[in-house]
Amino acid sequence: MKTQNFNRRQFLKGSSAALALASMGMMSMDFIDNEEPLKVALIGSGWYGKSDLFRLIQIANVDVVALCDVDSNMLKEAGDLVAKRQKSGKVPKLYKDYRELLKNHKLDITVIGTPDHWHALQAIAALKAGSHLYLQKPISVDVIEGEAIVAAARKYNKMVQVGVQRRSTPHIIKAKNEIIDSGKIGKVSHAEVCCYYHMRLNANPPTEPVPSHIDYDMWTGPAPYREYDGILHGRWRSFMQYGNGIPGDMCVHMLDTVRWILGLGWPKKITATGGIYVQKESKANIADTQTAIYEFDELNVVWQHRTWGNPVDPEYPWAFKIYGENGVLAGSTMKAEYFPYPKGEKIEFDVLYEREKYPEDLTESRIELHAASATRGQFQNLLDSMESGELPVADVLEGHISSASCILANMSMELGRPLVYDPEKMIVVDDPEATQKLRRPYRTPYQHPEPDNV
Repeated sequence: MKTQNFNRRQFLKGSSAALALASMGMMSMDFIDNEEPLKVALIGSGWYGKSDLFRLIQIANVDVVALCDVDSNMLKEAGDLVAKRQKSGKVPKLYKDYRELLKNHKLDITVIGTPDHWHALQAIAALKAGSHLYLQKPISVDVIEGEAIVAAARKYNKMVQVGVQRRSTPHIIKAKNEIIDSGKIGKVSHAEVCCYYHMRLNANPPTEPVPSHIDYDMWTGPAPYREYDGILHGRWRSFMQYGNGIPGDMCVHMLDTVRWILGLGWPKKITATGGIYVQKESKANIADTQTAIYEFDELNVVWQHRTWGNPVDPEYPWAFKIYGENGVLAGSTMKAEYFPYPKGEKIEFDVLYEREKYPEDLTESRIELHAASATRGQFQNLLDSMESGELPVADVLEGHISSASCILANMSMELGRPLVYDPEKMIVVDDPEATQKLRRPYRTPYQHPEPDNV
């Protein structure tokens, strides 16, 4: 990278400084005025891909040179929106095939916001092409894909920031510092993570002709081919062919948050049960109910999701709760609270909105305002890492552990037994059947990536 004027860059490199900023209500980012704009591309130009890209445009001098999507209508709309948002006013070059994009442009950062089943092939290709990466979670749909992405990032010496942005969420950073890191909570030996959103597709859309503006074969890519029934643009998450259900979408965030807050690595054992217990009328094939136990040393993290019924705690329908001997820390994207035990005053941590600093947030379609500051922080941290050589806060290995743990929970649920994953040998210990499931079959002619051949 060129020498850059990062106004408050040094504050954000260490957690203590970042926490000091957060405690003073100063966690927002100043614009990073690089001498020359960073060359950036987006692969997957749907809602969240654009939202991620716009957060980067807000904090850094970038030239978005290319966009990619298999939906030509969505792609053109994205091009027009980016032209209005970026400093140059230029419409990026538009591509249907990410391989052509990567061949034609030398990029500083590639943002990947495609469906999960495409993440591994696109991430590895971008890394091989010499680009740093902002990769949405989960990083993969099977465990060995994730191992291959980690291997590629290390081989090509590129920074990969994963979109588990709770690690850059100001109110959670502050709660971590004041409640966990200070020792106020005491010894922690239990945590719970949950999601009770009614986000599963409960319909049976009919098969229909593929619209002329969508390359459905390319969209399907390495996944099994299903007859087209209009389930693109977010509805694909209800099908295991393309992702890992609610755990792959929602548990990965909260499990990652607990792992980061408590400094946890790989779970020692994963056990899960669940299935489609209630919403049987839909063609969706992801579980509507699941409980998983992630075992660490003297600590269990318990996951629960239901896409039906009431949440256990209406204040925290998608959240984490960390139980210590002196109290419990509850947190979500919207707030965090510490409840001392056996008595004492509750301590509250409020979400940071930056409406005045970034007024364009208020008019952006479908923006998650509560997550905007966190995503800007994730990009700020990635830029810091690109300059310093230090791994980002949501480094690809951390994203892989959180993603793979959710994948293994689904495997445990399917197989009906606990699983112990050995990341050194890349096997499920004493379980050849489960080890075979660490790789999903790829549709011809796509080839599954391998860690030793990236």
